[in-house]
Amino acid sequence: MGRHHDKHQSHVEQDSAPTDQGVKLSRKDYEKEMKKLQIELVLLQQWVVKTGAKICVIFEGRDGAGKGGAIRRITERVSPRVFRVVALPAPSDREKSQMYVQRYLPHLPAGGEVVIFDRSWYNRAGVERVMGFCSEEAVERFLTMAPAVEKAIVDSGVLLLKYWLEVGEKEQTRRLEARIHDGRKTWKLSPMDLKSYSRWYDYSRARDAMFAATDREPAPWYVVDSNDKKLSRLNIIHHLLDQIPYERVKTPEVKLPDRQKPGDYREPTARPRSIPEHY
Repeated sequence: MGRHHDKHQSHVEQDSAPTDQGVKLSRKDYEKEMKKLQIELVLLQQWVVKTGAKICVIFEGRDGAGKGGAIRRITERVSPRVFRVVALPAPSDREKSQMYVQRYLPHLPAGGEVVIFDRSWYNRAGVERVMGFCSEEAVERFLTMAPAVEKAIVDSGVLLLKYWLEVGEKEQTRRLEARIHDGRKTWKLSPMDLKSYSRWYDYSRARDAMFAATDREPAPWYVVDSNDKKLSRLNIIHHLLDQIPYERVKTPEVKLPDRQKPGDYREPTARPRSIPEHY
């Protein structure tokens, strides 16, 4: 693979097992490991642009499992023009009349792109099934069709990775309650989240059926234990990088040029209004 493993014998590999015994990764070590992995993501980006690679990453999981946080850490140090995040709203009436996967297909990556789906066509196997937004016949059609569609996507040259983030009942409750009391997170708690919260085992059955039908080569599912957010984010990025045969792209040495001399330029005495300095 393209990873430079000698640089990455990290705290992730050393500390992930002991966390089951109560050992936590410190914030300092977490940020140190995250920086290493984000540097690798930049190297991956350069390789994707140079080679025209097409990468599609799907994130699914229960509400509160940490999909958004993982995606933010993947994308925060790379270009949004290369790493695109797709989070589609509820389908319009027109989209409801289309072939089910049709509205997702235009968002698949072109050459030189990494597309990350924050929930995907697997809505049909999860929330739509559990909440009764579609018939059981429609779900079964989808589960039968999905592996063939994904094979066609992969055969077109797309590397397709599918992650399911799994969180325990108590930890999900803690995270959703935190959204209620934190003004920065209230937008994350929708009426649909509250309805789905009460249907834990319906979601478990839907998840199990989805895995049974769609955990297929060339696009298998990868399950992530996301009860520890820091470890799960590190492990996701580590695994993502290991699945892609990228190589370091040789880039020219960068040196800032000399600035031009001011010549006859003078700073203006009048400027547009400034914002108040409250801090």
